[in-house]
Amino acid sequence: MKNERSVYTVFWYVVTFFNIGLIFWIQSMLPAVDQHIFEVIRYALIAFLFLISFKRKKLSLWIFSSMILGIEVGMDFPDFSLEMERFGKIFLRLVKSLVAPLIFATLVVGIAGHSNLKQVGRIGLKSILYFEIVTTIALFIGLLAINVSQAGVGVEVEARTQDKERSTELLAQKAEHKDHFVEIFPENIAKSIFENQVLQVVTFSVIFAIGLSLVKHEKHKQTMLNWSESLAEVMFKFTDIVMYVAPLAVFGALASTVAKSGVDILFNLMKLVGTLYVALIIFVLGVLLPIALIARIPIKRFLQAVTEPVSLAFATASSEAALPKALENMEQFGVPKKIVAFVIPTGYSFNLDGTTLYLSLASVFVAQMSGVDLSIGEQISICLVLMLTSKGVAGVRGASFVILAGTVATMGLDPEKASVILAVDAMMDMARTSVNVLGNCLASAVIARSENELNLSAPTEA
Repeated sequence: MKNERSVYTVFWYVVTFFNIGLIFWIQSMLPAVDQHIFEVIRYALIAFLFLISFKRKKLSLWIFSSMILGIEVGMDFPDFSLEMERFGKIFLRLVKSLVAPLIFATLVVGIAGHSNLKQVGRIGLKSILYFEIVTTIALFIGLLAINVSQAGVGVEVEARTQDKERSTELLAQKAEHKDHFVEIFPENIAKSIFENQVLQVVTFSVIFAIGLSLVKHEKHKQTMLNWSESLAEVMFKFTDIVMYVAPLAVFGALASTVAKSGVDILFNLMKLVGTLYVALIIFVLGVLLPIALIARIPIKRFLQAVTEPVSLAFATASSEAALPKALENMEQFGVPKKIVAFVIPTGYSFNLDGTTLYLSLASVFVAQMSGVDLSIGEQISICLVLMLTSKGVAGVRGASFVILAGTVATMGLDPEKASVILAVDAMMDMARTSVNVLGNCLASAVIARSENELNLSAPTEA
């Protein structure tokens, strides 16, 4: 019965989404006097979406409805939409405040309470190997996609003033060259939390958990374990409270993004956006799906677990926003604390599938747009560079552009040419970030399966 209701709801969402798009297209071809009728119809359909969301009371449905409303309001009321951006910022601030204690608590409980030190090392090695293989495949899929579509050939688009300014600002914030291996280790845990260095928080938490497991005094060890377990439970409840703000944050983020970006320049760069979306779909269906099938991951149940975090990632274009929900849902799915709390946060630095695919695709796009014909060898060398540099990309907005500009510079091209992409970067960022989150959730399930610890009998949220 539940499955039938889910299929019914998804069917109506797809139909309604299609109808809104169709009505908007018809409206754009009519005189202004006739457009008000179609505006009323569009808002009626959106109201219908919210009615379903209210009846079903599912976070993923509320997020979907808020996305549609945000796009609509962003187009019709741009000035109002810019003010709504603050809701997205409030949500991200709350999420950032809970990420570090949540990771710390779940890792300490998982490692010190339920695993041995050899297993911790084994999980780490498996994770890094898995990340490297999958992200390398993503790089070459992006390379293949842009060579097939030739999206940059013949494109003559002048970067907008605001995009040039944003490009300059992002590049100015670029720090000096850092040793990515050294940067894994924190020099000050408070500083790591303040700067939102997730990987450093993971490293500190793992070492802390190992130290706790070596404590001989059982009373001291158990006291800290009990405290960490209580902290983890509180932070998961904290996450549930913050998620009540998510639909409002999604609405604000989408509305302000549409109001800022506009749609005029989108038509000139639509081929690039389309190429990225198609390439990501191919990656998901051609790489992630076979991996899930080989690892015997129940696809339907996995999709139910990742719907909320992936929706959040798509709407906010921030992996951080989805991290707490991804940790919670994958643990409910059946991945043990010690694996989910290690693999997913670590993947935020080493397993950004969508971002690495985008970087190889965008680098060649800029070359094509500049009239530079890259040989196969040169393109492969770009991928080899990105295999290293992409590991330093944080799961937040803007960092990928810095890597892209640096890669373009190594090709002998003007990094400013890459600023053209910023006009549609928000739309591309949503897609690549959602694939990042999807890939990391799958990685945690695959590693759990390899350790024979994937508990599929664990209760899931209805």
